[in-house]
Amino acid sequence: METASQDAPPRTFSIKLWPPSESTRLMLVEKMTINLSTESIFSKKYGLLSKEEASENAKRIEEVCFASANEHFMKEPDGDGSSAVQLYAKETSKLMLEVLKRGPRLKEEAVAEADFAEKPPTLAKTTFDISGGRRAFIDAEEARELLSPLTEQGNSYTKICFSNRSFGIDAARVAEPILASIKNQLIEVDLSDFIAGRPEDEALDVMRIFSSALEGCKLKYLNLSDNALGEKGVRAFEGLLRSQDSLEELYLMNDGISEEAAKALAELIPSTEKLKILHFHNNMTGDEGAVAISEVLMRSPLLENFRCSSTRVGSDGGIALAEALETCTNLKKLDLRDNIFGVEAGIALSKTLEKLSGITEIYLSYLNLEDDGTIAIANVLKQSAPALEVLEIGGNDITAEAAPALAECVATKSFLKKLSLCENELKDSGAIIIGKALESNAQLKELDMSANMIRRAGARCLAQAVANKPAFVLLNIDGNAISDEGIDEVKEILKAGKNSVDVLGPLDENDAEGEGEEGEEEEEGDESELESKLEHLKVEED
Repeated sequence: METASQDAPPRTFSIKLWPPSESTRLMLVEKMTINLSTESIFSKKYGLLSKEEASENAKRIEEVCFASANEHFMKEPDGDGSSAVQLYAKETSKLMLEVLKRGPRLKEEAVAEADFAEKPPTLAKTTFDISGGRRAFIDAEEARELLSPLTEQGNSYTKICFSNRSFGIDAARVAEPILASIKNQLIEVDLSDFIAGRPEDEALDVMRIFSSALEGCKLKYLNLSDNALGEKGVRAFEGLLRSQDSLEELYLMNDGISEEAAKALAELIPSTEKLKILHFHNNMTGDEGAVAISEVLMRSPLLENFRCSSTRVGSDGGIALAEALETCTNLKKLDLRDNIFGVEAGIALSKTLEKLSGITEIYLSYLNLEDDGTIAIANVLKQSAPALEVLEIGGNDITAEAAPALAECVATKSFLKKLSLCENELKDSGAIIIGKALESNAQLKELDMSANMIRRAGARCLAQAVANKPAFVLLNIDGNAISDEGIDEVKEILKAGKNSVDVLGPLDENDAEGEGEEGEEEEEGDESELESKLEHLKVEED
């Protein structure tokens, strides 16, 4: 028997994820057929497809998505095919959703389609996306090749995404006439992260070229995030921004939006009457910039989702935003995390929340609210926001003094699914009060009480609060001072309830040695005193 030479090079193995086998493609069609013909929330609203119609749609969807993914793979033959697989899955899901929302065909439509049985229609592509693959610069030649589908006569593209590819002057000049030729059919444009690594002068010229090409299009969605715009960048998009009067979604995240840039935005976006989503995360806006953004809010009566997190906004800016949000009575989601509002702005915000009756998600972590600001907000929410599902108010220096107000608030929220009070100073006394208030909440799925100086008694009460909730998935009590015995008790409580110990989050940061014998004796006394106080806790029902 021969042996391999010691000098022979080692064998290498590579795994290709694309193309899928024929059996895999058939299996996908079968699964889609089942999903399309099974009763769901869509079938109740739009009607249930027959198995025959579901099968026809499934085959057509798979063929279109396979062709699209295969075309993508052929442009990157050296890859393992993972990006093609992702595109295949993404497009399949999207087209299935379109079919479900369309509902079953009328008999007349079915007869008309039968006349074209020899040449069945394909689903028109509406999204043009070049963001897949590696992040890279593109030159004029590559831009011409990448954008060639947009030049096809009669194309149906209404949504374009150029994110993750960096355009220089030459590539932008190739794109300019192509975009100008289709701008009247576009409703969604994503230009996030499309000038990465370019010198400032070149980046500004590229922005002006794209702005000029797209000026006058009637967009519903515009994403200019991750472009380090600053005031110069905002003004480079003047033509595009000024021409928009139908925007429903605007994203300006991680754009270096300073006070001056925020003022430019308020000036260049004259109409936001239809705006529903405004995301303004991770900028350097400050108080004066927040005042400018407040002007935009006051012109946005239909706003449903506002994010202004990590924007260096202090008390004055926080108050301005709070007062402006009073006009946004349709607001459902509010995210103001990681700013420096302080107590005064927190109190101003509480007055606003009273008017936002339809709000379902509130994110107020790391705002320096302290007890006074937190109590003001909790007292207002107790009487309003009946459909609240998410409340995050971590990292606000909240002590047990605010616990009764928080408890009364969450006890009235029968739809509450997530509560985060992490990185505060509630200790056992606050944890027990809040835990008791949560016992009657059947919808709760997540509770984060990490880093709150909680010991054995508090941890035990929190476990008891969630142990019998069938939908519960995560209890985070890490970063506290719970003894090993206390952890064991928590696990036993969870096992004895309707949940398993799997709902308990990691405990890598728990300091089991931080709870000494003296602490354990003290906590037992604390708990007895708290039990008596809880009997008189006032909880008002909606």
